[in-house]
Amino acid sequence: MDTKNPLLSSRNFPSAEEEAAVAIEPSRYAGPESAYRLAFTDNAFLLREELRPVRMQLELLKPELIQQEQGVENTIVIFGSARILPPDDAQIALEQARAAGDTARLRRAETALAMSRYYDEARRFAAIVTERSREHDTPIYVVTGGGPGIMEAGNRGAHDVRGKSIGLNIVLPHEQAPNPYITPELCFQFHYFALRKMHFVMRSIALVCFPGGFGTLDELFETLTLVQNGKSRKRPILLFGREFWQRLIDFDHLVDTGMISAGDLHLFQFVETAEEAWQALASHYGFDLPPTQTGAFADDV
Repeated sequence: MDTKNPLLSSRNFPSAEEEAAVAIEPSRYAGPESAYRLAFTDNAFLLREELRPVRMQLELLKPELIQQEQGVENTIVIFGSARILPPDDAQIALEQARAAGDTARLRRAETALAMSRYYDEARRFAAIVTERSREHDTPIYVVTGGGPGIMEAGNRGAHDVRGKSIGLNIVLPHEQAPNPYITPELCFQFHYFALRKMHFVMRSIALVCFPGGFGTLDELFETLTLVQNGKSRKRPILLFGREFWQRLIDFDHLVDTGMISAGDLHLFQFVETAEEAWQALASHYGFDLPPTQTGAFADDV
């Protein structure tokens, strides 16, 4: 039998896409008040309050299906502040503050310049991940929240070495425009925070958290909670900048007061540089081991 015969494999019914392309609204029923149009092409209908469960399902499915089509299996999530500037921009802001003679502005600019080192580290780390995993059977893709600051640095690092990266934007009153370094076919926009955070974790083999504010803390602690309670498998959780994190959160106090167990302190580790972060991942997953220790002849060792 010739199974390639188009008469045997053709659709029995037209697709929704085909139906939408040829659907014509008669002039009498073309107005905004008309209920005539196809349900899946009717934005007013899809945006009704009662359709929220459908919209949530769409936000789950669209990024999932597209990432499957793009071959994205493993990701490393980079979280961090949208307010951390690239060093060049921070230096310009410092010079402007000095010229203005505003003491408070100068102090903020000096702090911003000091914090800008994290932009460089995030950028270098993303480049290392993208470059060194390029030949893996399943390359590792950097995923960020898609905005400015540390998020931009992550996407930019992958872009520097001609790699793909993912951006999961969220509609906000501010910071909603995607940075220019995200791979266009992997740039997504979300309405629901919960679905966005689910996609951060679904494919991640590690979480790398740079200094940040409420959003960064929310994302970090949700992941820690999932791992702590066994709802998500353990994976490396790396906190960039021991001094920042230990000043922000007294983890030992949580242990001393019985709020967490001493073992929970091993759910994460501190790192200071891009190279140290990669080494932590390489050690955990065996990325840089000789082929005889990771491949078909591992039993030789």
